[in-house]
Amino acid sequence: MLKHRLTLGPVFIVAIILFAYLDEVLDHLSTPAWVPYHKDTLPPGMVVFVVMMVLSSFGAREVARILRAKGDEIGTLFAVAISLSGLLLIGFIPVEITGTIGLAVGVSSVALVFVSGLIYAIRKKQIDGAIGIGGGVLLIYVYMGLMLGFMALIRREHSIWVLVWVLACVKSCDIGAFFTGTTIGKNKLIPWLSPGKTWEGLVGGMITSGGVGAIGALMLSSAGISSPGVLAGGLMGFVFGGLGQMGDLTASLMKRDAQMKDSGSSLPGFGGVLDIIDSPVFVAPFAFWALRLVAVLSS
Repeated sequence: MLKHRLTLGPVFIVAIILFAYLDEVLDHLSTPAWVPYHKDTLPPGMVVFVVMMVLSSFGAREVARILRAKGDEIGTLFAVAISLSGLLLIGFIPVEITGTIGLAVGVSSVALVFVSGLIYAIRKKQIDGAIGIGGGVLLIYVYMGLMLGFMALIRREHSIWVLVWVLACVKSCDIGAFFTGTTIGKNKLIPWLSPGKTWEGLVGGMITSGGVGAIGALMLSSAGISSPGVLAGGLMGFVFGGLGQMGDLTASLMKRDAQMKDSGSSLPGFGGVLDIIDSPVFVAPFAFWALRLVAVLSS
């Protein structure tokens, strides 16, 4: 497993950097005359949104697999459609829609998805498991649609490198926790849920992510990119790391409830796509609001 991780890990890092550069380049291109878009340049985050659509599709597929193992028969295509609808809502809702209207749009979408899930559950004129399927559909919509979509929202309001910084904070905690835990870890964190995690690993991981947060914020500032500052960046990195571990434990909870070790087998050494994005997905909403809070406090 470690061999595969050491092989694929650098590939993922290079891919993220290349996608980030491409996203930044497209952000500065002029909008073609035939595109019905009111800005002079292309909208920010086009590459991010495409990548999120791919991750959302694979993630929804794996969550549906977990739910089917629990007896909630949710088809893969329907799960993917539901997750992408949440992502599309976040990606294409006009910035001008705020306040009560914005809240109503979000709440209405959740209500519509829940009703759609119930209708899907009884499509064969059977009522067994309807509540579980309806709840599962709503889980997919929120988890792999709305929560994942916060990454696109972060990109909409910030430089692509701020989003890369958030991801670096989260994943560096995973790395720090792994090496600290395997080296000095003795006290199990939650043995009945995730036997491999230790308190020492958690602390080591959060310290690592805090360091990455501080260094990353300094690098952003040096590059002329608006950033939280070194102290705030270190604190945010520390918190993001802890929240990322909660996201990992949340995914572990679902998999263990379904008596599954991994969400999939598409990524050797890692498991499935969900095993890669479970921590960033959990952190993304918090990161969005944290960045907004820091911007307000520093203004």
